[in-house]
Amino acid sequence: MSTRLDGLLHRIDAACEAAGRDPGSVRLLPVTKFFPATDVEILYGLGRRDFGESREQEASAKVAALGEYLAAQDDSDIRWHMIGRLQRNKARVVARWAHTVHSVDSERLATTLDTAARAALDAGERSDPLRVLVQISLDDDPARGGVVARELDALADRIAGLPGLRLGGLMAIAPLDVPADSAFARLATLHTSLMARHPEATELSAGMSGDLEAAVEHGSTCVRVGTALMGARPITSA
Repeated sequence: MSTRLDGLLHRIDAACEAAGRDPGSVRLLPVTKFFPATDVEILYGLGRRDFGESREQEASAKVAALGEYLAAQDDSDIRWHMIGRLQRNKARVVARWAHTVHSVDSERLATTLDTAARAALDAGERSDPLRVLVQISLDDDPARGGVVARELDALADRIAGLPGLRLGGLMAIAPLDVPADSAFARLATLHTSLMARHPEATELSAGMSGDLEAAVEHGSTCVRVGTALMGARPITSA
């Protein structure tokens, strides 16, 4: 895994250089869904602190499993990211452990997460508001996840006004039937527009194993990578 990590970090650095960007402006988010907690421990030992998960039940189990490991390290600086579509009935649990939710695409979900985050704050289960990213649909098909562009401003304004949440920026997945370069160019335009209204929304979560170079070229600050780092998905998961 160390060799794959080194290769991936070099790839990100090369993409930044090609785009004329500082390599430090793009963060790697290892996507550890379907892989056991022991793989997270290995990556933690290699210096990674951010980890992406997409299923609440699996993620919650890993958070619990890593708790004992982190206690032994006398360290607690791990940051868990929920990157998959989130059902509102899972919000209370996710708000206890998530540093960032990347997939907020409706006011109903935002409101539910706000209630859950404030409850977690009151209970001492978290110390800061829940950071959220608005997932934007780049093909204007909300059935695939993401708010359509015409509704972005209203949703961002709503999130910014909720005390339990902190608006972090945008997230998107390039549609399979659209060239990644053109999809991420549109995303960059939407992000620029969002930051004009909300200067604090600087995060742009875009790019995966197959298209991270195009995402970095168009301003991504966080690339979510699974296969290129973790290898082929295991038959079973922990």
